[in-house]
Amino acid sequence: MPDPSTPDDERARRQADVDDLRARGVDPYPVRFDRDRTLAQLRDEFGGLGPGEETGVEVRVAGRIMLLRRQGKLTFATIRDRDGSVQLFVSRAVIGEEAHEAFDRLDLGDWVGVHGTVMTTKKGELSVKVESFVLLAKAVRPLPDKWHGLTDVDTRFRQRYVDLVVNEDARRVFAIRSAAITEIRRFLTERGYVEVEGPVLQLEAGGANARPFVAHHNALDLDLFLRVALELHLKRLIVGGLEKVFEIGRVFRNEGVDTSHNPEFTMLELYEAFVDYREMMTLTEELVASAARAALGTTVVPLAGRDVDLAPPWPRVAMLDLIEKHAGVRVHPSQPVDELRVTLERLGLGYDPAWGSGRLVVEIYDERVEPEIVEPVIVTDHPLEVSPLARVHRDDPLLVERFEAVVAGRELANAFSELNDPVDQRRRFEEQARRRAAGDEEAGGVDEDYVRALEYGMPPTGGLGIGIDRLVMLLAGVTSIREVILFPTLRPEPRT
Repeated sequence: MPDPSTPDDERARRQADVDDLRARGVDPYPVRFDRDRTLAQLRDEFGGLGPGEETGVEVRVAGRIMLLRRQGKLTFATIRDRDGSVQLFVSRAVIGEEAHEAFDRLDLGDWVGVHGTVMTTKKGELSVKVESFVLLAKAVRPLPDKWHGLTDVDTRFRQRYVDLVVNEDARRVFAIRSAAITEIRRFLTERGYVEVEGPVLQLEAGGANARPFVAHHNALDLDLFLRVALELHLKRLIVGGLEKVFEIGRVFRNEGVDTSHNPEFTMLELYEAFVDYREMMTLTEELVASAARAALGTTVVPLAGRDVDLAPPWPRVAMLDLIEKHAGVRVHPSQPVDELRVTLERLGLGYDPAWGSGRLVVEIYDERVEPEIVEPVIVTDHPLEVSPLARVHRDDPLLVERFEAVVAGRELANAFSELNDPVDQRRRFEEQARRRAAGDEEAGGVDEDYVRALEYGMPPTGGLGIGIDRLVMLLAGVTSIREVILFPTLRPEPRT
């Protein structure tokens, strides 16, 4: 038998154990095990036992072996399932010499099912006194904590199945994610929203300024785009009379990868007829606070070294006022382009020569304002130039009725009073198409079917989009989007 001094040697030893089990007629990967409770349920039921108690209650539980301590005729093991952990008390006097020796041949990482009685040790540790056990799955590869831990970040994300085994914080993050999404669905359905699903493959990649992924449909001999947003098909449903709809779905943007961007991510988008962006402000803060309470039990999260409360109400501040406060300049999209370029140069900011006045204003906001916002703020009234799907502001034709909810220096939500004038919408689509023809790969084109839908009449509508991954980042207190996506986009492993 090889000396298990390296992971490869250990893997060889474990594979030899698998071969030996099969030779003796033991299946190391049986088809099922009938447990009668989870480990969390076991703790809920018997967590109040005092030290040294023997209940005589028989249970059947299962889990992965995370700790093993062999002490002669006694062996102590800790098993863990999805929701909890418990100690196994394995006595040779109870299960017999042969079964005890077989248990001692188990390894960290193996899955076992046990039948036994509930007890506590003299130190009060809740345990199952094992009467019989069955190996449910042999872990041929050793868990990484035996080999100095799982420390390489890319390996953690690439081998998420291992990360979840050895990293308690990873399990915490994805429990928060699940709780938040579950609450979002409950929150919206209770308010009369209908959950729907739009197409992922689309003829026009609209709804956001983003470079799309292209896929070829062989049967139709047609190039299609993976959707960059959920918006345009959901608003078609408003035209159809559904009135209140939402979707939680994956969208795809052919962009770089950094701490706040992944090419494949999850969005919530919702649309409601007969309201405007003011109702969306209230809905946003209430929805985020409700998700926080469901996931964390509180609306208070630690940010930038201090506790920040996500409970409503959040301040509403116009983008132009925030620029004046943080950058010290008063700007407006009505100013000439040359004048705004001078302002950016004075602030030490670069710009693209193709940008108009509205885009230059937003560049000041992006660079000098948004990173400074820690506590939640609803930033309202964006320039028309950067908002091709939002309704023109009722008080200023160079602005739109749009807001972004910003927390911890990042956009968390984006919402509009939706544009429902088909003539205006076509004009803006055509402007986007001109930009795309000029080389802007993120600009959209003219979605003729969407314009046709608007021509049938869309009532006044408020819309909201929330990045689910960024919401989870906020709630979980992590700084990289890859921490909250189970399988983030990564380069292929280098070949060895």
